[in-house]
Amino acid sequence: MTTLPPNGGRGAGPGGQGISGPNDGADEELVLSPSEAAAHNSAMRISGGRSGERSTRKALASIVLGFELIIVVLIGLTIFGLGITDPRWLGLVIGGVLALLCIVSLATIRFGEVGIRLGWVTHVLMLATAFILPAALFVGGIFTALWVYCIVRGGKIDRDNAALLAQAD
Repeated sequence: MTTLPPNGGRGAGPGGQGISGPNDGADEELVLSPSEAAAHNSAMRISGGRSGERSTRKALASIVLGFELIIVVLIGLTIFGLGITDPRWLGLVIGGVLALLCIVSLATIRFGEVGIRLGWVTHVLMLATAFILPAALFVGGIFTALWVYCIVRGGKIDRDNAALLAQAD
């Protein structure tokens, strides 16, 4: 099993025990199961966390985009299966283009803001599929709300971590 210090492995204070705080020694160590450790390591790798810069915002964004990849493929298959578009194969093209955009977003998320901006484009296009498949508005709305929350909250966590590290120095 993989263990992380109580602060989730962010930063290191004196003695490498994590960032000092008022509850030093009172926090228990977080123990991850093998599947949780694999998911954590994948999200950190995709978001560029292994290269030095650790961004919670990018890690959360990569998780949302990974799940969204599955959803856009299913939206495309649903449009195709219901025969809503003419020609029918256009549903597969729509799902494929959205899936490709998700993959490109995931691949570029570690390089500055490019992946985040492509993620926004992906969400707008996924919401636009509601003109073809109205149920996609519900699913797209949920994923867009999740995306906004992760981008906003992840950015706040990153700023808080930066402030804590600046105080520790």
